Amino acid sequence: MQLLSLGAALDHGFDTVIDVRSPSEFVRDHLPGAINLPVLDDEERARVGTIYKQVAPFEARKVGAALVARNAAAHLEGALAEMPGGWRPLVYCWRGGQRSGSFATILRQIGWRAEVVEGGYKAWRQVVISALAAPPVSPVVLLDGNTGAAKTEILRVAAAQGAQVIDLEGLANHRGSIFGAMPGGQPAQTGFESRLAEALARLDPARPVLIEAESATLGALTLPKGLWRAISAAPRLRLVVPLAERARYLARAYGDICADPLLLARLIDRLRPYHSAERIQHWHGLAGQGAFEALAAALMAEHYDPRYEKHRARATHRSATLAVESLAPETVASCAAQVITAAEALIRGGDFADFTLDAPRGIA
Repeated sequence: MQLLSLGAALDHGFDTVIDVRSPSEFVRDHLPGAINLPVLDDEERARVGTIYKQVAPFEARKVGAALVARNAAAHLEGALAEMPGGWRPLVYCWRGGQRSGSFATILRQIGWRAEVVEGGYKAWRQVVISALAAPPVSPVVLLDGNTGAAKTEILRVAAAQGAQVIDLEGLANHRGSIFGAMPGGQPAQTGFESRLAEALARLDPARPVLIEAESATLGALTLPKGLWRAISAAPRLRLVVPLAERARYLARAYGDICADPLLLARLIDRLRPYHSAERIQHWHGLAGQGAFEALAAALMAEHYDPRYEKHRARATHRSATLAVESLAPETVASCAAQVITAAEALIRGGDFADFTLDAPRGIA
């Protein structure tokens, strides 16, 4: 099978996509929905490669064939034991060569209608790169706002309410700041890009897509240039939330970091290049006292908010504001609904100058 487009890769029609590469290759990135049935594990792959380079290609192929046969037998007796006669698997490896070809041949001999991805994972990677070079097909609206404005949570609730949303922080598994690391760590850059390309491919061009305003990097990951250009040019809906309310929200949202004093201290120390020793010591004092709302307020007022305002002073993008009085859990659904309405109005409005939506009293 040829992967000619993202659409073809996502709507391939096969029952199962099988990645026969090693576990470490699979973890870095793989085709959407694929399962990993390695015909060579990481150690075996390294062993065969060493024999190929240091002994002879013939000897490497003999050793490799024996290992592939042994591992294939284990998969047939394990993960594939209950597959019916009409099962149609799609198999791939790195280049669509010996590993996938060998495994597909075994499956065909049994009677299953197995096919191989021409070009293997490398063909998928080229499809992803090509897709990400273009801007999103839907009109983009950025949800902006200073740190602590609950942008990520509001977008996730908006998605549950039916809005089109690209959750960059979810795809990157990072909250987008020095304090943004999340359990499990970040995916590889290639894995992030595959997740992003899949999300973009599923957009409805007739509807706006909401994306959180981010920098060009999320932790160790970089946004593709095509998406970054669209983000840079997109109109913005800015959430304006009182500092005290943002501090309360951050103390809740970053409870995992607050619960780890050593981690919190290390993260505060990462701000030393930007602030005086006295200020850093003050922040450490608040952390040591467990005054997390006060710490969040100080970090925003003295570090994050000035940087946001400096960036906005240079910006030329079209924008609107949405005043938010409360970020209490029971008000987020109402706020998300207003964000959806405001985003649609931004796209319809044409001229975005001085366009402001104010939340009704008592609603966030």
